[in-house]
Parts: sequence; structure tokens; C-alpha cells
Amino acid sequence: MTVRFDRAFTAFHITLGAVILVESVRTAIHAAQRGGHAVLLLASVEAIGAALFLWPRTLVAGGAAMIVTFAIAFFVHAVQGDFNLALLVFAAGTWLVVARRRDETMEPRRT
Repeated sequence: MTVRFDRAFTAFHITLGAVILVESVRTAIHAAQRGGHAVLLLASVEAIGAALFLWPRTLVAGGAAMIVTFAIAFFVHAVQGDFNLALLVFAAGTWLVVARRRDETMEPRRT
């Protein structure tokens, strides 16, 4: 059962990172075309974070960048009266992957 869970978790991690990367790049391109400099900056940081999130060595740094951008985006949307709850789901999924990665690197290897 552990092997199946590990595969499912890896699929979740890759899917989450890839979806966020694609959506962030799309948002950045759209913001660049419309002159939205703040959105362009935030989406670019999020895209870089998502790219880092996909690599094991930089997963924690990328996840931290993503969670910060999700929090900022959620706050901005909320101030505008648009509670984008998908951002909370993305943040929770990112936190889950980062927490598991940190647990894996902290626990001694089994032989």
C-alpha cells in the first residue's frame, strides 16, 4: 500500500506544480499584454516558485514562494470582494507536499 500511496502522492505533487506553473505563465503573459505590472511580477514569482517546486532539491524554496504568492493573491482578491478559494486549495496542497518533503529529509533512511 505504501508504494501506491507514494506513486499517488508523486502524481499529485507533479500535477500541482505543473498546473500552477502553466496557470502562472498564462497569467504573466496576460498581465504583460495589459500592462499589469504588479500582476506580472506576482505571476512571475509564482511561476518561478512552481518551477522550483518540481525539483526535489529546490522543492521547499519553490513551495515557500508559491505559498507567499497565494497569500498575497488571496488577500488582493478578497479586498476586491472576490474570495478566490482555489488559492487556498493550492496553498494547502503545496504545504502538504513541502511538509512531506521536510519529513522525508529529516527522518533517517531505512535499510
